[in-house]
Amino acid sequence: VLVIACPHALGLAIPTVSTIATRLAVKNGVFIKDMGKIEVVKAADYVVFDKTGTLTKGEFGVTGITVFSGTEKQLLQIAGSIETHSSHVIGMAIVQHLEKQKITLTEASKIKNLAGKGIKGTYNGKQYFLGNKRLMEEQKVWDENIAEVYKKLSAEGKTPVFVADKSNVLGVIALSDQVKEESQQAVDELHKLGVKVAMLTGDTKSAAEPVAKQLGIDTVFAEVLPEDKYKHIRELQDAGNVVVMAGDGVNDAPALTQANAGVAIGAGTDVAVEAGDIILTQSNPQHIVRLIVLSRKVYAKMLQNLWWALGYNIVAIPAAAGLFIPFGFRLSPAVGALLMSFSSVIVVVNAMSLRNAKLVVEA
Repeated sequence: VLVIACPHALGLAIPTVSTIATRLAVKNGVFIKDMGKIEVVKAADYVVFDKTGTLTKGEFGVTGITVFSGTEKQLLQIAGSIETHSSHVIGMAIVQHLEKQKITLTEASKIKNLAGKGIKGTYNGKQYFLGNKRLMEEQKVWDENIAEVYKKLSAEGKTPVFVADKSNVLGVIALSDQVKEESQQAVDELHKLGVKVAMLTGDTKSAAEPVAKQLGIDTVFAEVLPEDKYKHIRELQDAGNVVVMAGDGVNDAPALTQANAGVAIGAGTDVAVEAGDIILTQSNPQHIVRLIVLSRKVYAKMLQNLWWALGYNIVAIPAAAGLFIPFGFRLSPAVGALLMSFSSVIVVVNAMSLRNAKLVVEA
């Protein structure tokens, strides 16, 4: 009984699978900081993606300029000089457009980023505001003409950046972002796995809906302020969902922490990476699919190993105690030692079979 009950198989059941799973995950662009999250990810009901840079390329391009006051060149000089100090993809896109147009920029001062709204700064001794509808409304420069332009651009799925001084909107710079090819496949495969997809974005509903419709996303949270992202994660959790959140920015850190499992894009900020339980080495939404497939296969292997180890002991211990002697079966210590070793070998071999697992969604 002592030989049979030696818990080698039970002791090997989980660690062998965990070790091989970690190696397989890294091979597929996923680094799991907390292996305990495997159980959470395999039961995910919702995957929430940040829009810009995660589902879309994050490579905005200027696709149109509407001027209400002054000239187009003046509007771009004001916007570019202030946005030079911004690290946001939209600001960088405006600056890149100016560089292509070979428009010279003048140094701006008193720059202040307005989270979820835009940026303000002083150019040639005058203060200007660049940002979204919310910022313009706060500055009380919104009117019907601007609303018409805004409505038209939003219907086309473009992101409008308004340029204003303290009293008037000077013009609108329209930008658009392209959806990643991998995003469509990732959403389709998540649906095949029975997982719903949500999208978080600070963009307007009319700008977010074309992307959501194109990808077939189930739930859209638009016009979300950075500090409110985690509230929408909690909203899904309160409805009884297990939520996995994927994001790459400083603004995503609270949401990553709030989610049942936070997945940080490795190409993102250090804050996001630190807040995530799992890190993707590339900004590829399909790696989320691989993560869920991996978690389900790993969990299945763990259960198989545990059942084998326990089942072996449930049968072998009574046999070693002589329970089956009346039926003509006696288990000797030597045979018991062989069986004990054999059970450990089976557990290890079963775990090693995970190395050849293909992390694809079966049709």
